[in-house]
Amino acid sequence: MSSEGAAFTVAPGFSGPAIHEKTQKTQRANGAAVAVVKIYKICPASAWREAERQGVYLGSADDARDGFIHFSTAAQVPETLRKHYFGQRALFLVEVDGDALGSELRWERARNDELFPHLYGELDLGAVIAVINLNTHSDGSHDVPELAP
Repeated sequence: MSSEGAAFTVAPGFSGPAIHEKTQKTQRANGAAVAVVKIYKICPASAWREAERQGVYLGSADDARDGFIHFSTAAQVPETLRKHYFGQRALFLVEVDGDALGSELRWERARNDELFPHLYGELDLGAVIAVINLNTHSDGSHDVPELAP
């Protein structure tokens, strides 16, 4: 895909195993389809490219300060972008299979007393479903793709 003329696209060069193998549903042992819990990380493209080189994402300076990697739900992404990333360019939205993170993923109250997903550990890139370019407008706002919860 090309990012020219598109508000958002899968980031060029993303070739993690998850993008080709994961779907919006996963199978339980008994064969019943179950929806994947998707969570989202907003990340500077340069930091994400470094994570791809290292094979793991360790988080931002803010994440390190707080002791966990901050994520958002689909509904929380627009406000997180506005509050913490307004005016920043070259951002990726990393879509992650929250269920694949196990017990290190905790849901904790934060902004507006909402539950936010926090990862107490490294992000294994095998849990990544997609990496999406975020388009920044001249006024500093961002296009947000339609996201699955």
